[in-house]
Amino acid sequence: MSKAAQHASNLVACTGKGLIALSVAAILAGCVVRVAPPPPPPPPPSVYAPAPPPPPPAVEVAVDEQAQASEPPPPLPDYEQPPCPYDGYIWTPGYWRWYAGGYYWVPGTWVEPPRVGVLWTPPYWGFVGGVYVFHAGYWGPHVGFYGGVNYGYGYVGAGFVGGHWAGGAFAYNTTVANVNTTIVHNTYNVTVVNNVTVNHVSYNGGAGGLGAVPSAQERMAAQESHVAPTAMQVQHVQTAVRNPGLSAKVNGGHPAIAATPRPGAFHGPGVSGAHGAVAMSQRPPSAGGGQPGGARVPPNGAQNQRNGQGMYARNPGAKAQPHNPVQPRNQVQPKDQDRKREPEK
Repeated sequence: MSKAAQHASNLVACTGKGLIALSVAAILAGCVVRVAPPPPPPPPPSVYAPAPPPPPPAVEVAVDEQAQASEPPPPLPDYEQPPCPYDGYIWTPGYWRWYAGGYYWVPGTWVEPPRVGVLWTPPYWGFVGGVYVFHAGYWGPHVGFYGGVNYGYGYVGAGFVGGHWAGGAFAYNTTVANVNTTIVHNTYNVTVVNNVTVNHVSYNGGAGGLGAVPSAQERMAAQESHVAPTAMQVQHVQTAVRNPGLSAKVNGGHPAIAATPRPGAFHGPGVSGAHGAVAMSQRPPSAGGGQPGGARVPPNGAQNQRNGQGMYARNPGAKAQPHNPVQPRNQVQPKDQDRKREPEK
């Protein structure tokens, strides 16, 4: 082989070796050695922790449950009736309720009845067997016995003279009911006669209590089909019991929230306080003979005479007939609201 051919052969060999070397270098350069990260630390050992306790349940008082007390309820406070907020609402008077070792005030309020044609029989306290027993209120076609307690505003100890059903609508007696005639148009005006002693007594029987007994009509009403208080009335009671200012031990028998325009509406326009009530923000830490926040409750059964105004009539000349039953539902209301009528016998 000539020297030229030998040189070319050596050059090719060298070139091939170089190419192989470059290829191997490129392959090695593309290989990346990946180092695995260290494993995560093991989780901490489980430690048992009891679940947090559930929130305390809301205070509840069943309005249809018979409560008992060893002492009589305080006298009824005087207060102004708020105006009726809606056509068809019926007034339910305020009353004292026993809870957690004391009396608290459930404010009077306007309530939408559960159905057309029913009337409200207020609750009352009666002395039976050495204790004071609470008789729950109810809805029914006629007003039943409520202890002879004169709650005012149509509930004068027996029956109801604040209004009546006329067909499918409720008509209001503006003599005793606070009704805005620009909102409620189904009204009439009847002046009735008062032949009972007006006082603050809030219970039947026992020392200083009322001596009323059920009439034949009231005994018949007790046998009729009744409807329990509405859900809004139950909520109204729950709201009252959560308000410490409505406790007689705090307000001295003069609650600052004595009446409301609607169930549960304890603040805002239309809320009425009892005469002589002291706002909670103005109550001293202790006053009134050791009772917190107000004057001492007057003796139960005190025969303090009322002047015929306030709770008992919208105008001083209007009076109430205690044993006048509710007027028939089919009675036609007078067209002239200013015309006076004698009550039906």
